[in-house]
This record gives sequence, structure tokens and C-alpha cells, in this order.
Amino acid sequence: MKDIIVGMGEALWDCLPEGRKFGGAPANFAYHVGQFGWHSVVISAVGNDSLGDEIMQIVRGVNLDNRIARVSQPTGTVKVTLSGDGIPSYEICENVAWDNIPWSEELEEIAKDTQAVCFGSLAQRSAGSRDTIMRFLDAMPMDSERIYDINLRQHFYSLEVIEDSLRRATILKLNEEEIVVVAELLGLTGTEEEQCRQILARYPKLKMIILTYGATGSYVFAPGESSYQPTPKVKVADTVGAGDSFTATFVAQYLKGKSISDAHRIAVQASAYVCTQNGAMPVFPDEILNA
Repeated sequence: MKDIIVGMGEALWDCLPEGRKFGGAPANFAYHVGQFGWHSVVISAVGNDSLGDEIMQIVRGVNLDNRIARVSQPTGTVKVTLSGDGIPSYEICENVAWDNIPWSEELEEIAKDTQAVCFGSLAQRSAGSRDTIMRFLDAMPMDSERIYDINLRQHFYSLEVIEDSLRRATILKLNEEEIVVVAELLGLTGTEEEQCRQILARYPKLKMIILTYGATGSYVFAPGESSYQPTPKVKVADTVGAGDSFTATFVAQYLKGKSISDAHRIAVQASAYVCTQNGAMPVFPDEILNA
């Protein structure tokens, strides 16, 4: 296998008001990257239980290549509640399967052929999965992209995890709430753009930072360059997975050689479309796939 794009971290059930849906940022990312023709792989772990069986059936059903280990801990679940505006909040169970993603020689071989990986903070809350993620990043080719979609959830992050991830990352993605937390932890000052540029200066492997503002708009900051896109006004079904579709689309287009501004524009269109659909894994229409 060559030129693989990987989503790595949590695989779980989002327990929504209307029922359970398969979720987790890595699977959402890998699924959407695959829609653009890339060979995508999700790496995670589920339990030897019925919830794990169901996840494996779903992954196979959408033809998503995976290295999802079966481990002794239970399959992860998240209770998702939606505000009146469709904004999700999460109650994330601990000591679950994706906290224990095992390292293997197979993962090391996949890492050597990985062109880009998307990882976050949540799956690094445990020592086991954190070690596997760091080893995977360090085994990748030097010229590969490491997308740190920071995904701060509840209290499941630390300064050590954030800094270790930023030292390895080439692209950072965060939202308007997360930049406040990161700025405080890293001692950043000034406007949010100035804070992003301080991060770029502090961590030399970083090529760009994506900063999203939900229903308002989003920015991409790179050395000597910036891009802004307003968020389209759409009828929101729910916003679960919208950020993951944004990241996946941006990466898929950027790796195809699109400019930052063009990749950004298409990512915004994809994310807005996901907001009009129920669940995190709708099929993109042709106007997005062929943009």
C-alpha cells in the first residue's frame, strides 16, 4: 500500500437523542477522505462485545479500510446532547477500548506508507493509545502531513499532550473555544490571529493553522498567507461530524495540489452540507466531490 491517509484515535458510539450512531473523529475523517478517491484507513480499537461487532459491520459496510483491534476493554460510548441550535455536547466514557490501541509491526509498516494522518488529543488521554499514536507519527516519512485536529473534550487533555503533538504536527486545526484554552496554556498574547502566528513561529514543523468559528466562518493562517471563508447559511439538521468533514475535505484537496484558499473553500462547502444531514457520514453530492 502506498500514499495512505489515516484517521487514528477513538472509534465509538455517539448516543444521540434519536439513537446510537457510529462516530469518532478518526473514522469520520477517514470516511470522508475516502470519498475523494484516497486510500483511507481508520486505526482504533473496539471491544470484544456486541457494540464492537456492530462497529466492525458498519466499517465493512461503507468499505472503510481499517486496522481496528479487538481488545478486552468495552467499546467506547459517548452520550451526545444537542442544544436548540443543534450544537453537540459530550459525556465520554473512560477506560474503554480506544484508550488501548495496541502498537504492532503492521501499524509500523502502514506508517511508512502514510502520506497524511489526522490525530487529536482525546485518544491521547491514556498512556497506551498515546504511545501508539506517537510511535505511528514518528514512523511516518519525513515529508508526510501530520494533521493535529486538537479536539479538546471535557478535561481529557494536558499541556504535555498538546506540546508533544504540536512538535510533530504540520497542520493544526482548532475552533474558537479551543484557541482560548491553548492560548492560556501556551502563554500566547494578542488577537487570535496573532496567537496563531505565535504558534506557527514556536513550532517550526507547522505549515498552517486552521481556525474555525462555527456558524460565522473560518480562517487558515500560513507564513505570509491567510484565507477566510464565511460559513454558508443552511438549515441545520445537526453539526455532529461537520468539523471532521471539513478537515478531511481540506486535506484531500490540499494533497491533490489545490491552493490553501481553494482547499479551504471546498472544505467549507462540504462541512455545510454535513450540517444539513443527520449523522456524521453522509455521501457527498457530485458538486462537492468534483469541485
